[in-house]
Amino acid sequence: MSWESSATYYKIINEYTNELLGSLNNAKSLMVTVNFEEIEKLQHANRWDEATQILINASKSLQDGGADFIVICTNTMHKLLPQIALHVELPFLHIAQATANEIKKDKIKRVLLLGTKFTMQEDFYKQILIDNGIEVIIPDFNDMEIIHKVIYGELCLGVVKDDSKSAFIKIIKKAKEAQGVILGCTEIGMLISENDIDINVYDTTLIHAKEAVRMAL
Repeated sequence: MSWESSATYYKIINEYTNELLGSLNNAKSLMVTVNFEEIEKLQHANRWDEATQILINASKSLQDGGADFIVICTNTMHKLLPQIALHVELPFLHIAQATANEIKKDKIKRVLLLGTKFTMQEDFYKQILIDNGIEVIIPDFNDMEIIHKVIYGELCLGVVKDDSKSAFIKIIKKAKEAQGVILGCTEIGMLISENDIDINVYDTTLIHAKEAVRMAL
């Protein structure tokens, strides 16, 4: 939902399209950018119906513009996808299913999920992983608070701090039984990469964006 992760999506989608097609090829795309300030306030005020309407309007704009399918560039707002899909004829590429497919390729059964508190605590995201035979571990309450605050107070503003990175790595290392970690917020990849830890890293932004290219082609 932040423009920071939208910019990352746009870069990955166009670079990966060029990698696959070569020459001067890039992706034909439409983008609707919402005001994240509005979204954040609605999320934390539990006014999800109003947030849903914003995304319905955005989706209809993409449909009217000639899009073939829709990518919601956020993990948290997939919470609203069932309601949004009722008002739009286009298919959606679900970020959790795309991530589950990558995890299954590696034959991994147990993962740590990092994201906003909404994503970590609620079932809309975890259940898709569970339905794919993947056991989901979430951090304890205090660690969830740290992650949530870093996402909204730093990463969504484009702020990357070394102490926040160290805190995330410490949280990941606590989950000794995890075979992999899902960066289940589209901004976390700004902070953590596969070079930072010893277990498999599933960056949902990278996975989702590349799958969008494959689906488009």
